[in-house]
Amino acid sequence: MKTLVVYYSLDGNTALVASELAGLLGADLLELELAEEKKRTGLAKYFWGGKMVFSRGKPALRPYAADLSAYDLVVLGGPVWAGSPSPALVSFLSETGMTGKKAAIFCCHGGGKGKALEKLKTLLAGNEIAGEADFRSPLASAPETWKSKAAAWAKRLS
Repeated sequence: MKTLVVYYSLDGNTALVASELAGLLGADLLELELAEEKKRTGLAKYFWGGKMVFSRGKPALRPYAADLSAYDLVVLGGPVWAGSPSPALVSFLSETGMTGKKAAIFCCHGGGKGKALEKLKTLLAGNEIAGEADFRSPLASAPETWKSKAAAWAKRLS
């Protein structure tokens, strides 16, 4: 089964999990990057992220190459922003109009996943959801904790 892992990562948590999943699944990896990425820290990061979510922002992405028709499974992941999927993932799904695919979704969060996965499922209407997972602060966790969860989930997906 040909697999693509698509992710957006702000602080590195999602990049860590996405890379691990790609390795476990023998998948291609596609990192989404904002066209205008400005490194925000502290409260500014949360204010900007919350504003993007509540205004339903779809930030422009840097050009990427992804022919979704070449893949049997598309795994999508990103951080949770204000209980929602990151706007970069929303932009990607809006741009690609992904439909008729087998998809799996995951998120990374520091305190709770909120409704991020439910909202992603809504955005993925017309696709088969093969599975979902959430990972709490992988960079701050013992590697064996999140890696064993990723391995078990990857095994269910393959």
